[in-house]
Formats: sequence, structure tokens, C-alpha cells
Amino acid sequence: MSLVDRLAVARGDKPAELALRNAQLVNVLSGEIYSTDVLVQGSHVAAVGQGYAALREIDLKGRYLAPGFIDAHVHIESSLCIPPEFARAVLAHGVTTVVTDPHEIANVLGLEGIRYMLERAKHGALNMYVMASSCVPATHMETSGARLEAEDLEQLLNHKWVLGLAEMMNFPGVIYADEGVLDKITMFKEHVLDGHAPGVLGKELIAYVAAGIQSDHECTTVTEAQEKLRLGMTVFIRKGTTTHNLETLLPMVTKENHTRLCFCTDDRIPADLLDDGSIDHMVRIAIARGIDPMMAMRMGTINTANYFGLRDYGAIAPGKWADMIVFSDLYDLRPEQVFRGGVLVAENGQTLYQPPPLRPLDLRSSMNVVMDSLDFSIPAKSQRIRVIGGSDTQVVTGNLVDNAKIVDGYAVSDTERDILKMAVVERHRATGNVGKGFISGFGLKRGALAGTVAHDHHNLVVIGVDDASMRAAVNAVIAMKGGLVAVDGERVLARLPLPVAGLMSEQPIETVRREYDQVIAAAHELGSAMHDPLMAMSFMALEVIPSLKLTDVGLVDVEQFKVVELFV
Repeated sequence: MSLVDRLAVARGDKPAELALRNAQLVNVLSGEIYSTDVLVQGSHVAAVGQGYAALREIDLKGRYLAPGFIDAHVHIESSLCIPPEFARAVLAHGVTTVVTDPHEIANVLGLEGIRYMLERAKHGALNMYVMASSCVPATHMETSGARLEAEDLEQLLNHKWVLGLAEMMNFPGVIYADEGVLDKITMFKEHVLDGHAPGVLGKELIAYVAAGIQSDHECTTVTEAQEKLRLGMTVFIRKGTTTHNLETLLPMVTKENHTRLCFCTDDRIPADLLDDGSIDHMVRIAIARGIDPMMAMRMGTINTANYFGLRDYGAIAPGKWADMIVFSDLYDLRPEQVFRGGVLVAENGQTLYQPPPLRPLDLRSSMNVVMDSLDFSIPAKSQRIRVIGGSDTQVVTGNLVDNAKIVDGYAVSDTERDILKMAVVERHRATGNVGKGFISGFGLKRGALAGTVAHDHHNLVVIGVDDASMRAAVNAVIAMKGGLVAVDGERVLARLPLPVAGLMSEQPIETVRREYDQVIAAAHELGSAMHDPLMAMSFMALEVIPSLKLTDVGLVDVEQFKVVELFV
């Protein structure tokens, strides 16, 4: 009877359950801001206008009322928290809907992991839509914990919370018509097809788009974004913890093209979510950089809803979900009240929503390491080595060649030149694989960092100054059944257990944030000057982002799309 009641309210025949009076409505549909009332019945907006009665009223006193924000592309696992705790963080910042690709946990546990995320999102205040993970594993140059083919993804095809096929990272497979890749695209051809094509331009990009791929969130230059827009793609402008593309791409935003642009966060750690926020943070930055507030709001709301076909979201209008934010300053947007489905879920930066008690869910082991494989020594084969050029502001890395430091016939870390040893230990299938290489940019002077967050295969990655510290770090992670550590010799300085697939904790996000901050502080104590060396480390094994990466199989030259030798 909710629709009957809603229509009665809309006609003025019965009072609404809630009226938000004297609002300055940010109407992203018409592009106007004007004074009006918004009437809520149940979980939906019943009417917009004056002259309606209501059982309960909130006088906004001229404050702004806008639709709740929508994140176009996010990996919830990167918050290191399960969906209910992630929800607590982003709801306080006005994000009421997210579209997530759970390919992090899918690479560890397959469909079991995706179902875990859907189950943990049930009965929560946050709208969590899922894109079916398209690249599990990301490529053949890694060992993941699962493999999802088209016939596996078919189980998700008609799921009510699944919108389409997630970021197609295997862009060579699309461009050169790999049969398995095209099977997935064909299966989801009536759904949304998200892309992932960093630096792909020209005829290869045309082929990628011709396959039906509709979006991309990997643009790092205006030129790249413009070319993708011109070919019909929707561009997701991104600002994650490590991927700072927002300010670079804002100059491309115009009145003519902004409806084809959306905001996304991709990967953000707890501290950034709690302190800076999510899509609201991006909207504030965009407005501060001179983007018209209405255009910025659209990129965080209705544009994303339109792209994904979420017809009931993204705007405040009769029949839409009553997902709304209240704020006072259009040029420094800080949500003061957040409504999800007509219910006040956050106020003044504090989430009022309390997650329901967790139902026990058994997940299979995700830590299966051959202990005898933990030999990190590298016999020298020549004087010259390939070195990954690491960064904590981009996930794109350098492909460097430098002189090796050789001691007693072995290549070792060279702290004076910031060339550290890196290893990736296979943890899913007990293969005994260990990829070994060298990396710059992390700045450690002693000790090691290790963790099971290593996109996208999430094997156990370690970067260290000496082999003993590296072994101690890896052993500490295994003992925790997954997580992040910083060690100095045999001594563990700080740790964050992540027992859910080696990716997430079920602890409150504030606890996770505190322990994560402690590991970062320990990394700084060991000499790293990176803002977040743990997040940076997690992308150094991602072999679908140029230029040089390390997996358990070995060094991958991403531009050649093949495994290459460490020694030159």
C-alpha cells in the first residue's frame, strides 16, 4: 500500500509522514536552486512543493537540500572494512549509494567472496550495487585464488543488486578478441559494461569501445579523457588514496560535456574516508577549483544514476528514493544531515546508523603458503637489473634499468640509492611461487613491510632492506591469517590483522583506522617518506597498470604484456 499512500500524499489527500520545510532545493534535473518543501512518504519522495500537510516537520531554515551522493566505482575491500563499517564512514559524508566491484575478494575466494559482500550488505542503510567481476584473475601472469569464467558469472546475471560487468581490465583480451573475454562481454551485452584501459588510445581504443565498453576510470591526462569522451565513453574522474586524477582532469569539464562525467573514489583507506570523506570531498575540490556547483553536484549524483540506469536515484523528485543531504554552504559543502530512504542516518558528521549484528559466515582459508619457499635470496646473473619505479601518488610505475648492488654473488637491497628488494609470495594454492625483484621510491632504511593486500591477485607482498626482516614480516602476516605489518629485523613494530580473505577486518572502522595508522607510522620510522607506503605497495603487483610490476610469476612488462627477466 506504500504507493497508494504516496499517491494520496501527492494529491494532497493525506498528510505526509515527513516534510522538509523551507529548503533551498538543488534540482540537478532542471539545473535550478529554489525555495520549496519536500514531502516524504515511506522511503520515497511523495511531493515537491508548498501547501502540503505532514505529521512531522523539519524546518531547514533556508539550508540547501540535495540528492545523496553516488560513488560510480569503488572497491569496498580497500577500506579494509566489511560493508557495514564502510557504510558508517561514507554515510556521514552524504554518500547514500555506491557501485562496487568486489574483485578484490573475488580474486581470493571467487563467487564465495562476492556472495559474502552481498550478504554483509543486507539490511544496511547504504545502497550497495555490485558489478560482476570481469577479470578473475586479472591476467594469466599471476596466481589468484579463483577463476571466474562466463559460465560462473552467469549466476549473477539476473541478481537484483548486480548492474552489469565490472571494469574490463584485460584490455588486450578485448582488443584482440580473446574468446573467454568476449564470452563475458556478450553475456552482459544488455547490461552496463565498465572499462579499465589506462593509456589506451588510437585504433586500440576504438576497438575497445567497439566491443561495447561504456566507461573508463583510468584517465590520467585531459587528452586521454577527451579522446575517450569523443568515442562515446563515460569518464569516471577518480580521487582515491593513491590515484590523484581529479585536479588533473578538472580543466576538461565544460557545460557541454559534464553530463558524461561521474565521480568515483576507487580505493580509499579508513583515514581518508573518515577525515576527508568520499564523493563529497571531490565535489568540494571541484567547486573550489572553479567548477560550477550544479555541474559538480551532477557529477556526484544524477550523472552516475543515469549511467547505471538507476532511475529511482540521483535527484529529488516525486517517486525518487528519499536519499538527501542538508548543508549550509554551497561553496564548502559539508553534509549536516543525511537521509537514506527518508530516515535520518547521519548528522553533523556522525553516523546515527548502527549496523545489524553480524551473522556468522564461514569462509575457506585464504592463507596457503609453502613455508619452504620463503627464500628471498637473488643470485646475481649480471650487473644490470630492472627496477620498478614506485610512487604513492599514482599506480603507474616506472620501468627502470640500474646497476645491481652485489654482495658475495647475490643481488641485495641498496638503501643509499633507494633500491629495495621486493617479493610476491603465492598464498592461495600452495604452489610455492615466489616472484622476486627490486623497487625504488619506498625509502626504507631498515626492516620490511608486508601484507596480503596486493591488487588484484592479493598474494603476499613484501618489500624490505634485508632477507631476515622480509622473512619475519611474511611470517607475521601468515600468523595473523592475513593483514599488514611493519618489522625491524625480527621485531614486529605494528600490525593490522585482516582475517576476512586477508583483505578486511570485521572490527569497527575506527579500530581499523587506528591500527592502520600505527603500521604507517612504523613504516615512516623505518625511513619511508611516502604518505601511505602500504597503499602504494598494494599496487606494485598489479600487472594491468603500466609499466613494470611484480607478481608471483615474476616481473611483468605491462606495455609488452609479458613476463621479463630481472637481470638485463
